[in-house]
Amino acid sequence: MFTVQQSGPASLIGNGIVVSNAFTSNQTVTVLAEGYGEYQYSIAPEREPATGPWQNSNVFENLPLGYYTVYIRDIKTDDACDMVPVPGVSVIDYPKFFTPNADGYNDYWNITGMTQARYPDAKIMIFDRYGKLLKQIRPAQGATDTSGWDGTYNGHPLPSDDYWFSIEFTENGIKREYKAHFAMKR
Repeated sequence: MFTVQQSGPASLIGNGIVVSNAFTSNQTVTVLAEGYGEYQYSIAPEREPATGPWQNSNVFENLPLGYYTVYIRDIKTDDACDMVPVPGVSVIDYPKFFTPNADGYNDYWNITGMTQARYPDAKIMIFDRYGKLLKQIRPAQGATDTSGWDGTYNGHPLPSDDYWFSIEFTENGIKREYKAHFAMKR
């Protein structure tokens, strides 16, 4: 006698991830997977292996700003199937300040965790305190892209001050707009 147990690696539904509540202190990452297995989930900073902890819930909350890879494993049988990685998960926020002084740290301002691949329609506009549009930029190409606004207007450095931004993007099929400000320190 033997028992047959259906099991298998997870299949992603859509792109496998829904990140909600952008620009809030409690963003939620929900993993969308289906299959014959009983799945557990782990999340790790991008380009790092799954080291746990593993959880039965497919929802992650209170993640710090940054880029992640989610891992899904089947635990239904003793001979678990392959682990499925879901790269490119990002928690979206913005830097509260930047220092464009060419020292290699915080030299550019851009939305963190938002990539052109995942948010192709995102449009970021930067304004001075009087509402004058200084620059329109796009999200970074990925986690290693350091492009963004360099603190200049028509090639001339602007003074240390507070600057405002507006971003229009689509989150989970819903058009959204977010406005806030940040500081530039020279």
